[in-house]
Amino acid sequence: MSPEVLSTPVVDTVKTPDRAHSRARAARRRRIVVTATRVLLLVAVLGLWEVFSRAKVIDPFNFSMPSKIWGQIWTWVTHGTALGSLGEQIWYTLYEALLGWVLGVVAGVVLGIALGRIRFLADVLGPYIKVLNSMPRIILAPIFLIWFGLGPASKVASAVVLVFFPVFFNAFQGAREVDRNLVANARILGASDRRVTLQVVIPSATAWIFTSLHVSFGFALIGAIVGEYIGATKGIGLLVAQSQNTFNAAGVYAAMVILAVVALAAEGLLTFVERRVFRWKPANS
Repeated sequence: MSPEVLSTPVVDTVKTPDRAHSRARAARRRRIVVTATRVLLLVAVLGLWEVFSRAKVIDPFNFSMPSKIWGQIWTWVTHGTALGSLGEQIWYTLYEALLGWVLGVVAGVVLGIALGRIRFLADVLGPYIKVLNSMPRIILAPIFLIWFGLGPASKVASAVVLVFFPVFFNAFQGAREVDRNLVANARILGASDRRVTLQVVIPSATAWIFTSLHVSFGFALIGAIVGEYIGATKGIGLLVAQSQNTFNAAGVYAAMVILAVVALAAEGLLTFVERRVFRWKPANS
């Protein structure tokens, strides 16, 4: 056998799969450790809260305790609330938030892409949008209540104004950040403005838009809850108001827990959809 053959390096085909398996095992171990730490932290906080309340270190009347909060949730689940079943209240609030979220997202995306693509519109409408964005939009909830009454329309309007601006600014920035070479190549190939917008600009801005969706659904819930708190006939926000009026701290915290569960479920669904849409993106390490 010649020396050249003996000196040729041999590629180790075993190490690469081994390294991949090792990284996968390390990632699984890290996820397990992170999850266990989260659970332990939650248990520690709830345990200390319960102990301090029972020991009167903190005032149980104002701060309640986890056992009473769970008891309030269980009562609502099994016997309903003064407004009707708990599921009905959750659905009423979720319906208002979802409808306001969809309307706010559609308006924000359409106007954001339009102003990002048409400079004249941006120059004309830009100052007005900045002024409206600088206003504390929560104060519009009483105005919407006067305009639209106690029904869901006033809560949907509150959700829309809270959702619109983060979605608009992300869509606007995404439209402005499109690679100009892609736009130029599309025009060289004969694409019209409409095709460039639909096939180049919007897909490029999708990542920006999805970033705003995670935050904006929480804003939609806030808008619905604030509207119900000010005046409504049903909903979780009205449960919070009634619990506060009767000095039922456990009821206030119980409603907050229910809202947190709804928000986490929505966040998980959005994350799942985003991963399906952006399967080409590398996972974060």
